[in-house]
Amino acid sequence: MTSLWSRVLAVAVLTAGAGSPALAQEGADEDEEEEETETIESFTEGFERQDGLFPLYTDPESGKLYLEVAEDQLGDEFIYFLYTENGTPSVGHFRGAFRDNRVMTLSRRYDEIEIAAENTRFTFDPENALSRAAEANITRAPLAIAGIEAETPGEEGARYLIDATAIFASEELHQVKPSQRPGATPGENFVLGNLDKDKTRILSARAYPENTDIVVEYVYDNDSPVNYGGEDVTDARSVAITVQHTFVAMPENGYEPRRDDFRVGYFGERITDLTDTGHTPYADVISRWNLVKQDPEAPVSDPVEPIVWWIENTTPHELRDAIRDGVLAWNSAFEAAGFTNAIEVRVQPDDADWDAGDIRYNVLRWTSSPTPPFGGYGPSFTNPRTGQIIGADIMLEYVFLTNRIRYSEIFEAGGLPDWVGTAVAEMTGAPVAASGHDHAMPGEMCNVAGLLQAEMIGAMAMLQAQGASQIEVDKLMEDSIRYLILHEVGHTLGLNHNMAASYGVALADLHGSDQPVSSVMDYPALNIAADGEVQGHYAPRDPGPYDVWAIQFGYTPDEAVLPGLLARSTDPTLIFGNDADDMRAPGRHIDPRVNINDLSDDPVGWAEQRVAMINDTLAVLPERFAVEGETYQGLYNSYLILTGQRFGAANVASRHVGGIYNNRAAIGQPGAETPFVPVPRELQERALAVVADGLFAPDAFATEEAFADRLQRQRRFFDHFPEDEDPALHARALGMQLAVLAHLTHENVLERMTDSRRYGGEYPVAEYMADLTAAIFDADIGGEVNTYRQNLQVAYLTRLIAIADGSAGAFDPVARSAALASIDRVKGQVAPGWFGIEAGSAEARAHRAHLRRLIADFEAA
Repeated sequence: MTSLWSRVLAVAVLTAGAGSPALAQEGADEDEEEEETETIESFTEGFERQDGLFPLYTDPESGKLYLEVAEDQLGDEFIYFLYTENGTPSVGHFRGAFRDNRVMTLSRRYDEIEIAAENTRFTFDPENALSRAAEANITRAPLAIAGIEAETPGEEGARYLIDATAIFASEELHQVKPSQRPGATPGENFVLGNLDKDKTRILSARAYPENTDIVVEYVYDNDSPVNYGGEDVTDARSVAITVQHTFVAMPENGYEPRRDDFRVGYFGERITDLTDTGHTPYADVISRWNLVKQDPEAPVSDPVEPIVWWIENTTPHELRDAIRDGVLAWNSAFEAAGFTNAIEVRVQPDDADWDAGDIRYNVLRWTSSPTPPFGGYGPSFTNPRTGQIIGADIMLEYVFLTNRIRYSEIFEAGGLPDWVGTAVAEMTGAPVAASGHDHAMPGEMCNVAGLLQAEMIGAMAMLQAQGASQIEVDKLMEDSIRYLILHEVGHTLGLNHNMAASYGVALADLHGSDQPVSSVMDYPALNIAADGEVQGHYAPRDPGPYDVWAIQFGYTPDEAVLPGLLARSTDPTLIFGNDADDMRAPGRHIDPRVNINDLSDDPVGWAEQRVAMINDTLAVLPERFAVEGETYQGLYNSYLILTGQRFGAANVASRHVGGIYNNRAAIGQPGAETPFVPVPRELQERALAVVADGLFAPDAFATEEAFADRLQRQRRFFDHFPEDEDPALHARALGMQLAVLAHLTHENVLERMTDSRRYGGEYPVAEYMADLTAAIFDADIGGEVNTYRQNLQVAYLTRLIAIADGSAGAFDPVARSAALASIDRVKGQVAPGWFGIEAGSAEARAHRAHLRRLIADFEAA
């Protein structure tokens, strides 16, 4: 044990040493070193300087970038925004993709500057004592730490210099490389390698009074890639992704946030009031521009600052007038909200000293990419605290105007929506492939241009079949371009999709209508009149009634009129339902009015008309593409698109089976209906008949068989290897049938039909399943069954068995009983006749024997 005296002696020695000249001098040197911390001016001597929100300094020898932070900026909130300037869509990076939008703060921690993200999702009543605990159980997000390289004191506060290259050339502020999808097998998807910090570099930096932009090229290396990506990936071993980081000063302009309302479709910011004791403690605010009247007393006035759009100088000259007119068409909606000339359009000069990446400019940008991500994309970025839109861009892809089908994205299943492959896989038990939009940010994906392109190819074929003139074809193109612009601009004004808007126009008024949908924010089918009928606009050319009403709600300065505006939501032309409600995928949601690629207040009747029109077009398709010297690629493309659209029409009808009208209104609101109203049984039966005629009937695929021997793709080197070039008629037909059956026999649909009988539904599952079974078997099971029907009947019986034995999912007992009844019905239909004698060909007898074996194996299990 150390003695007390030993410890005292040690202390005495240390104390004496501290007072010695040598040690005293050493301490003085350290103090002097602290006092002589290098100033920013001396550290950056010879550097290139840019003044702005955060002054920037560039070392001309090393290229390193430094950023200056003022002491009075510490603790302040800044808007952080990041978007992709260039990349590959296969990993979610494409030109103009908005990636991040949040609030950041900077603070000093000893000799370092910390950059942290702030949580803007919650609010507290400042008068409530609980506001003192506002940070409880909400995690901090300190994203980056930078050492202070130099410091300059001053009477108004010190200024600090930090190494910007170290921060922005890393993924500290934003995860540029997406995480791999859980469960993905090696090589299934293209993935980026590891970030190479030596190759990663800052391409440019710009400082402005209200914002600072830093453009970085991130390089990801993978020495041994398993998946080499598409043709847009030059070399999978080294892939560059270019993004722009932007810090924006928090606006101080007196902007008043506007609360969200469930009856109108705006993008917005989710904010929960943790001191609100109500059932819906939501303080959500909508996204909108800061429009202020020059004359607040005038009913209609020009704004102090209009929303200015620039047409990028990359835009083809022949498209600029149509684009300008489509943008300016929104001014009619703003006039209803009290603003004249709310939107202006200008053209970027060829010698402009700014580029489209400058966030001070809202730019309509046009590109022609090898693998276009969406075809049109209209995002905006906001102040997350208030919802104020700060800036926006619109990206448009030239593929929209071409016949270049985007197989890798929009037509993964050969002219069919990308959800079809998933539905078929789930029906058959095959592995589910990854979606082409796995990396899209929720709520930001807009593929209207891709769907519209497919609609245009199909519409062109239908017009040609009718012998339409070039004037009519040009009108189709003009209407489509204008609609696309209207739609994407609508997003930048804050509006989200309204997939119910087609329901706002009567079927009887459709074809002669100048407004085929009540909102341009829908994904409608193009409005094609049958031969001999009056042709109205192919697509909406102006904001519809819903759009005008929504703009009034969002932008009318006088909040006192808002209750009266919202009370009008029960007007049929103002019906609203967005992506969160739509029924494009099997078993998803309940309201068949909320869907895409449909038209009119009678989608079932419209679907029936569209199926007939497509079949008429298919009958004359070969002669329209019999051009001497050409290949059959045009015929093949049109076949894919038209048969895909025929499937789409039948799919629209199918969503009425088990459907529930979901009416959203406030309690006591004039015109409000009961929230849940089952689709009438008669309409469900009509819908099932349309599906049966379009996809299940013995002659459902007879039209295209007339030219099946010409469905040949054009040779291009070894592109077909190792695929079989046969058009695979049966696989395609069965894929369509299974995709619709995935909905018609979905556990959610069948259970909903049973539930709805307790509040007005009139279609028992057992009776419905009997009708469906009859549609698939009754027409031919006792005689010659064609090969399409053989495939369908085997697949459907297999599905019935899986429902009955519980292997297909969590079906309730009512559905399983109905499946058992249908199996017994089929068993009786395929039983041999007297003495085991059967009529028909060997193929027909073999088919029935197959069905009997499936049932026998089920009964024996």
